[in-house]
Amino acid sequence: MSGEQVGARDMAQSGDPSLRRTLAVLVPCYNAGERVRPVIEAALARVDHVVVVDDGSTDGAAAALADLPIRLVTFPENRGKGFAILEGFRAALSVPGVSGVAIIDADGQHDPGELPGLYKTFVDTGADLVIGSRTFDLAHVPWRSRFGNKLTAVLTRLLLKQPIPDTQSGYRIHSRRLLEDLLPSLRGGRYETETELLVRAVREGYCVVSSPIATIYEEGNPSSHFGKLRDPFRIYRRLFVTALRRSRRRATRD
Repeated sequence: MSGEQVGARDMAQSGDPSLRRTLAVLVPCYNAGERVRPVIEAALARVDHVVVVDDGSTDGAAAALADLPIRLVTFPENRGKGFAILEGFRAALSVPGVSGVAIIDADGQHDPGELPGLYKTFVDTGADLVIGSRTFDLAHVPWRSRFGNKLTAVLTRLLLKQPIPDTQSGYRIHSRRLLEDLLPSLRGGRYETETELLVRAVREGYCVVSSPIATIYEEGNPSSHFGKLRDPFRIYRRLFVTALRRSRRRATRD
C-alpha cells in the first residue's frame, strides 16, 4: 500500500484533522534494532509529535534515528519500560496543544494504522484511557499467552468491578488530565507500571474504555524483553497492591 493510500485510509477512518496536531505518540525502545524505524516512520505519517525513549539500548538503533523529526530521550543504562514511559509522558506533556499520548511498542507488534480508530474512540467517548483490545482466541497465539491474558482480565474484573478484556495491552491512549494527575505519584519499573496506571485510573473514577485492534503476535520475538516468570509476578503484585488500596476519587473534574 502506498503512502498516499495509507493517508487516505487514515483520514477516512478518523474524520478528525486534530489527530495529527493533538495526539503525541510515545515509543519506548530497548534494543529493537531495525524494527523501530518503520514503526516511527508510520507514526510520523499520522501525527506531528513522536517521542522516543531509548532505554539504555546497546544496538545503536537510537543513533540511526537522528534524521527523523522526533524528540529523543536517552537513558545511559537500561532502567525498564515503566521508567521509560514515565519520562516519555513528561516529554510529551511539555508539547503545547497535546491532549492525548499514545504508547506504541518499538518492535512492530502495534500497528500505527490503528491510531485513527483508537483516537476516534478517545474523542467520541471523552475517555481518559483507551486500551487497544486484542483477540487472544486466535490459533496462532500460544496457550500460555491466552491463559495469562484471560486470567489477568478475570482478576482485574473481580478487583475493580469493571470488565477490561485486555489488561495487558500496551497500545493505549491517555488523556492529558489523567497523566497530569497521576504522573507525579506513579512508580517506575518494568511492565508493572502500566498495570498500576490502569488500576489507578479505574479506582479513581476516570473513564476507561476498550477499543478493538488487530492481534499481531510473533512467538519468540527477539525484540521482546518480557520475562516469562519475573514480569508476570511483578504485574500481579502491582495489580493486587494497587487495587486493594482505598479508592480515592478525584475531588474535582476538569
